[in-house]
Amino acid sequence: MSEPPAVHRAHDLVGLLTRAERLSVRRLRAVLSETGCSVDAWRVMSLLADGEGHGMTAIAECVLLPPPTLTRLGDQLVDDGGARRRVDPLDRRRILVHLTPRGMEFWRHLDERVRASWESLPAGAGDDELLGALLRRLITELEGTPADRAASPAA
Repeated sequence: MSEPPAVHRAHDLVGLLTRAERLSVRRLRAVLSETGCSVDAWRVMSLLADGEGHGMTAIAECVLLPPPTLTRLGDQLVDDGGARRRVDPLDRRRILVHLTPRGMEFWRHLDERVRASWESLPAGAGDDELLGALLRRLITELEGTPADRAASPAA
């Protein structure tokens, strides 16, 4: 007995997303390896590069790292002079993480390398925007499903 078409499409989509993510990380790792920066550190620095300062819980959710791993990574960024922790002026119980000027300079260097690597791919001019929009829509839909809420720790 064969699977219903919708189930087959879902399996295909999950397989495609998994393969694309793994190939993307492999490419990113190769670009970053020459700089001594890990993919996880790059993800954290990319979030912090907005200059807003972010709490550890928000960072962990955004970069998909467990809190202990993120704490070690944050400690390393602070020890290396790439980030600093500050008390949130609106909620003194919260600590916000910011890139230092040194960290921002390093992130810009990394960002140039990563962008150059992606620009070498033979995609059309609008493909990045279209793919990004479709993936954001998929993520929004998946985050709103009952299965996702049941699997989340907050449920």
